[in-house]
Amino acid sequence: MTMTSTNSAIDKTLRTGWILLAVSLPLGVTLEALHGFKVQAYVSSEMRREMWRLAHAHGTLLGILCLVFSVVADKQLVDPARASIAKLVRWGAVLMPIGFFAGGVLNSEGDPSLGVVIVPIGAALLVVALVRCAFNRAR
Repeated sequence: MTMTSTNSAIDKTLRTGWILLAVSLPLGVTLEALHGFKVQAYVSSEMRREMWRLAHAHGTLLGILCLVFSVVADKQLVDPARASIAKLVRWGAVLMPIGFFAGGVLNSEGDPSLGVVIVPIGAALLVVALVRCAFNRAR
């Protein structure tokens, strides 16, 4: 892995973090507005409210994780692993909130919609990335 591709991977992860925050934080304000204005499509479905709150919370926290990873990866991870771990972090951080949001679209009252199956895929990618971080630390 060349230094340029590693820097590119870190730059992409940094950009992903900012984009996740730019989408997730306004989503939280939007959810508050939907609740405040008693929009029936939102307040009438407990499952939709739960899924969309999870999308907002995970998007925000995983955006912060991307930013933190971007800052510490150069010093904390060995170069050959850095770019591939960054890719896992990016994909996991994006798939989880998308899965939660999709789970609240066209859902039944008792169950999320099929889009929620994306969540465990994103979670698995993040777990793999975190384990690789733990074992690929620079000495």
